[in-house]
Amino acid sequence: MKNPVEERFAEFHQKWMCQVEENLQRLLETSRQISPRAEREALVSKVTTHFKGYYIAKWEAAHEDVLAFFSPVWLSPLENAYLWVTGWKPSMAFRLIESLRPAAEMSEEQMKKVKELRVKIRLEEEKVEREMERQQVALADRRMVELARLAGQIRNGGLVREENALVEVALKGLLSGLERVMKAADCVRLKTLKGLLEVLSPLQRVDFLAAILMFQVNIRKWGMKRAGFR
Repeated sequence: MKNPVEERFAEFHQKWMCQVEENLQRLLETSRQISPRAEREALVSKVTTHFKGYYIAKWEAAHEDVLAFFSPVWLSPLENAYLWVTGWKPSMAFRLIESLRPAAEMSEEQMKKVKELRVKIRLEEEKVEREMERQQVALADRRMVELARLAGQIRNGGLVREENALVEVALKGLLSGLERVMKAADCVRLKTLKGLLEVLSPLQRVDFLAAILMFQVNIRKWGMKRAGFR
């Protein structure tokens, strides 16, 4: 059974994915046609704004229930299997860039900048992963272990209330830490997107965004089909 946050975000996500499919069709059409530069740039701006809107909604909902994003009920098991700290792994974007060659026809200067960005993003991924590991280990720190031991011994009603209050304070700190890690991972995702778009030409941006959206749409379709949804 979904809680209120999960209900609201599941509805938001469904509408957001419908717009993703529409944006994908526009990107594919623009890629096949000889379109004015201004038209391509306007479309890229629309798609990136749609991406940013997702994270604004995500952060707002996660502030109420961050755990909902570490095991999202609005995604299929296949989609969940590919999650990296509540979303797509930034390194994946560089694989998509590689899949566009030689069609993308990147210059040596562009490839050099992409390579440099890839190194920076990998370092930031590792930083997020270390912080996530720290949060996971914190669950078994001395204070939490002592609270768990105390919970098994307490019988008095007043002490139970006191113990519950202590647990609530401890968990609040852990959840706050998870929210910080989630936002840090999302910022690396947005930084990756922004950095790559700055390197690419208008047409390359269209092809790159189409590749990202196509991956999202297809993995969702495969996942929903495998899970038995229509």
